[in-house]
Amino acid sequence: MAGDLILATNANGNFFIQFSKTPFTLATAEVQDNQWEIKFGADKYALRGGGTPPVDILWFQLPPALLGNDLTDDWKLERSSGNLWRLKNSQTGETLAGQFFP
Repeated sequence: MAGDLILATNANGNFFIQFSKTPFTLATAEVQDNQWEIKFGADKYALRGGGTPPVDILWFQLPPALLGNDLTDDWKLERSSGNLWRLKNSQTGETLAGQFFP
C-alpha cells in the first residue's frame, strides 16, 4: 500500500510519526519525555505507556533506524540507491519499505 509518511524528531529523542492514505490516517506513533503512544485508524485502537516503547511495533523502530541509531537484534534497516529503504524484522518477517522524495 502506498501512502504518506510524516516524521518529526528532536534532539531529545522524542518523535512523531504518522502513516496515512488520503483521506485516512492509518497509524500514528509518538514518543515524548519517556512516554509513548500508538494509535491505529481513527483513534479506535490505541496503546500507551511509559519507558521504552514496545520493540515489536515497527512504527517505534523506524525513526531510530532512519536516524542511524542501534536497533534490537530482530530489526534491520536496509538502504539502497535512489533514497529507497526497507525495515525488516528477521524473526517475524514483517517489513516496511519506502522511498524519500527530495
